[in-house]
This record gives sequence, structure tokens and C-alpha cells, in this order.
Amino acid sequence: MTDAIGVNIKRLRVERGWSQARLAREVCRLAGVNGEPIGRQEISRYETGKRTPREWLPFVAEALSVTVADLKASQKPVEAPLPTLADYLPDRDLLAPLSARTGRRIGIGTVDDLRQRVHGLRLADDVIAGGDLIRPALRELRSAVKLYRDGTHTSEVGRQLLSQIGELAQIAGWIASDAGQHGEAEQIYRLGISAARQAEDLTLAGNLAGSLAYQYSNTGREVEGITLARVALTDAGNDAPPKARALYLDRVAWAHTKAGEAQPAMRALGKASEALSEDTADTDSPTYLYWVDAGELQVMESRCYTELHRPLRAVPLLREVLKEYNATHTRELALYLSWLAVALADANEPEEAAVTAERVITLSSDVASERTAERVRVVLRRLEEFSDVPEVASLLAEGRATIQGGPSRGPAGP
Repeated sequence: MTDAIGVNIKRLRVERGWSQARLAREVCRLAGVNGEPIGRQEISRYETGKRTPREWLPFVAEALSVTVADLKASQKPVEAPLPTLADYLPDRDLLAPLSARTGRRIGIGTVDDLRQRVHGLRLADDVIAGGDLIRPALRELRSAVKLYRDGTHTSEVGRQLLSQIGELAQIAGWIASDAGQHGEAEQIYRLGISAARQAEDLTLAGNLAGSLAYQYSNTGREVEGITLARVALTDAGNDAPPKARALYLDRVAWAHTKAGEAQPAMRALGKASEALSEDTADTDSPTYLYWVDAGELQVMESRCYTELHRPLRAVPLLREVLKEYNATHTRELALYLSWLAVALADANEPEEAAVTAERVITLSSDVASERTAERVRVVLRRLEEFSDVPEVASLLAEGRATIQGGPSRGPAGP
């Protein structure tokens, strides 16, 4: 019966579109208690069966508009439901305010300052690789969390602080992943999902989940990548801005691509284009989605075709993208060229693939990015099939020497 209670609480909460924090607040309100003796973590424990509501059960039932008997009733076995983002929260609440706050009073001006620093870090990531940004990114994130936990603030200021922590976690997680620190990145993303959910910002939570799904897909955890990418899309709901839905669908497409599932990948790409077509000048999209446009969808489409070994489609798309690409974004330029090199090899054009691969190696040598380093290794492995071609043989020798020698500066630690 205890397990049934948790399953029913979670099912009914998700059906209402409520976060765990929202349900906790409703329970406290109905119980007429001061403060929040029941918080998000307590609801999570109920849902996972780690704890039974007991005296709180009538108030949980009332909040969910059902009877206590309904909560206790066993459900007929059904297909395992898709997880929710609540299943990806940290084991402990790293954002829980200190019981005795000693910090200063936080106002909206502090939130605005943090918002500017977060956006500055995001713009820096456009042109600076993760190995060079990881230390300042982690410093900013730790400072923001400490500010929220130590400081005193109104509930609205607290909510906006949590949103900024979520945004900061997204870019810091991305930077950590680029630096090759995948374990650190996963912890950061989970922290960000928690912050975004507590702020009731489902769009941001979906963005964070999609970023973690992308990392899963790229680090040998393809099945988990598909599941989490779908969770990000589902939990955000149909009310998410068009750009956000397009991005979530892009992540779904990539996850299926990395799993070698062409048909669902192509369907997701088509839906992503449809979602983006709904974006207009009047659409209110979060500023952190500034980079999501038709060009980025084209990049993802070309990468999917490359991974699925469809060079006749991949090569023209990549060439079109690279023709207009900003050369100051060195890391991304190296990454896109790496996919072109692989696509050219698949198209049986080894000489041109070698020329393109040489550009990838040259650009990557000055970038402290594990992403580009891994793509260099991928390109060289792909070209080994053509080692009897003089241009390729020369490149392979140069590439192996570069890899063995190592970069002049590697990713920095936390």
C-alpha cells in the first residue's frame, strides 16, 4: 500500500502539471501551518516510497482533489511511465536555505547584477573554450548558491535568484563538459534542474535536462540520452516557447542519431523545424535561447546525416553552414569542419577530407576543449581506411604526433 501511495501522489501531481515544490506549498497551506515543514524533498520521499505521509496524508489528498482512499488504491499495471525531471534531482537539496541566515539582505538589484554576469559568461563561451572558462564558471556558480542560501530575501527575489542559478548552472555545466569534466558537469546540471524547478521555470528546467541528455548521448550513454531528452520535451509541455521546443526536439533527434535510430531522429528534426517556424517577433523567448535559429537547426540536421552515414545530404548542408559561419567562434568552426571531414570520407573523397581534417587539427591545437580533441581523434580514425592515399598518410602521421605530444595547455581543474 505504501508504494501505491507514492505512485499515486506522483501520477496525480504530474497530471495537474505541478512541481513537487508547488504540491508542498499547497499541503502546508491546507494544513494551516506557518513556514514550510513539508518541502520539495519531503514530497520526493513520499513519491519514491522512502517515507509515508501519515498525518499529512489527508492534506496531500485534498491538495490533489482526491480522497485518502484514492491515494491508497493500487493501480492496474501499465507500461512503465516516462520519468520526470524530479527523478534527476540531486540526492540532497544543495539549495536549502541555512536555518540561521547570516548574509545580507538581497534585493532585485543583486539579481540583475547576477543576470548580467551569467549572460557575460554565456557570451564568453561563444569564443573561449571550456578549459579556459571552467574556473571562473565554477566560482560564479558557487558564489550564486552561497548568496541564495546565506542571504535574506523576499519569495519573489528568491525565485528570480533560483532562475539565475539555473541559467548559470546550464552554462557552467556546458563549460565543464567541454573541459572533459563530465562527472562535474552532470552534478552541475542536476543542481540547475533543481533550481529551475523550485523557481517553477519549466522552460529552463527543460533546457538543463536537454543539455545533460546531450552529454549522455556523447559519452556512451545513448539510451539514457534518449530517455532524458524525451523527459525534457514532455515536462516542459506545449506552452514552452517555440525556440525552446525546437531545441528540445533537436536534442531528441541527436539522442536517437547517436543510438543509430534514423527514423525517430528524422521525425524529431522535422518537428523541430515546425516548432521554430512558430517563432515570431512577438514571441517571448528567454534571452539564453538567442542562438537558436534556422542555421543551428541546419547544423544539427547535417550532423545527424553525418552520424547516420548519409554524406550526400550531409556535405551540401555543412558546406552551406560553414560558408556563413563566424570564424571567431574557433571551437564551433573546428567541430563543424570535423563533421564535414567525416562526411567527405564517407563520400569517398579522401583527399578533400584530408585537407578539411588538417584545418580541424590546426584550429583545435589552440583550443582547450575536450570536444574538439575528441573530434580530432574521430576524424583520424575515420581516415585510417585511406592510409594508402599520400595526403591522408601525411595527415595521419602529423595527427598522431599532435595527439601524442598533447596540447600546449589542457583543461583546467575546478
